[in-house]
Amino acid sequence: MPTAVGLSSAETVALFKQHVIANYNRYPVNLVRGEGSLVWDSEGNRYLDFFPGWGCNLLGHCPPKVVAAVQEQVATLIHVPNTWHMDVQGRWAQVINERSFGGQAFFCNSGTEANEAAIKIARLHSPKGKYKIITFTGGFHGRTMGSVTATAQPKYHDGIEPMLPGFVYAPFGDLEATRELVDDETCAIMIEPIQGEGGVRIPPAGFLQGLRDLCNERGLLLMFDEVQTGCGRTGDWFAYQKFGVTPDVMTLAKAVCGGIAGGALIAKREIAPALRPGMHAATFGGNPIAARAGIATFETIEEENLLDNAKQLGELFRRRLTKLQQQCDLIKEVRVAGVMIGVELSVDGNPAVQACLERKLLINCTQGKTIRLLPAMNLPEEQAEEGCDILADVLQKLPRS
Repeated sequence: MPTAVGLSSAETVALFKQHVIANYNRYPVNLVRGEGSLVWDSEGNRYLDFFPGWGCNLLGHCPPKVVAAVQEQVATLIHVPNTWHMDVQGRWAQVINERSFGGQAFFCNSGTEANEAAIKIARLHSPKGKYKIITFTGGFHGRTMGSVTATAQPKYHDGIEPMLPGFVYAPFGDLEATRELVDDETCAIMIEPIQGEGGVRIPPAGFLQGLRDLCNERGLLLMFDEVQTGCGRTGDWFAYQKFGVTPDVMTLAKAVCGGIAGGALIAKREIAPALRPGMHAATFGGNPIAARAGIATFETIEEENLLDNAKQLGELFRRRLTKLQQQCDLIKEVRVAGVMIGVELSVDGNPAVQACLERKLLINCTQGKTIRLLPAMNLPEEQAEEGCDILADVLQKLPRS
């Protein structure tokens, strides 16, 4: 059991109050070490993490192959500008492209940056005068101004208006409503193939294929935001493969570097040249450390057969939570895609997050009433069962109003 080092949780909270902008609602816990799906605080308490790194730690905390790659790289070459070639960046692009639709990559540092690049490439690729992008209610695309405008949730716009022009919102899952919004100024449709922050909402059968057909008919780009669903989260390399619908542009981040900061845009080869020199950049994008971490992440997933493991874990969670739904009248719906899990409640889910924290289980609540779990794809089965036991007990004890 690790011993307390550095500051205590209380001392860390006090330090933050004095020196760090309070734009996050933080739990009063100072996390100091992680291994796999376990993490420890400065007092030595051990937590089971079902929401590691907000979905970034798809391989758990400190995956050995990623750690070794980063340690080696940081002692060799930390950063050089993108005015030079780096073999590791080229190999990272090759690794992603060979497992997706064979496009070309632009690298950045986060999901919102990747989506900003997608917005630009859609407009640059399209004829003059075509600039509008259709996005969907409940979606989430990031916090920079373009991405937050693309996010069709008014709560994220409050206080920072006016939003950027050119975004039109359609109801998620409604193909005919989407079709009616297309006009002569529309250049693209942008969507999460499975909504993450929106509550792990899976599209109705045929919806994504309908969008693909609509884009083909009207000469639009179809852009998938796979920031949360990509890199094996759903049991396929990318969620578009699960649905059999290939986009023209795909954005990645979160798990793409196994916990290290990184993001990417993948565009079909005939579209990629639109992002020409001088039109977009990211100073640290594709840096050697992120690239080595990204390569190691994909290698780990393949070598440890983690795509299949994610599917098996998904079935474990589906079985446990569906059974719990039959016993707990607060559960309205269970939604599972690999290790992307949503449990929609009929009551506020935030008390459940707090109760689980007290039981040393880390989870998330989104949209007020949906418990969201994004466990590691190498989560041991016994830890999955342990966490489900805690969650079941917590939900059954929640107040009914």
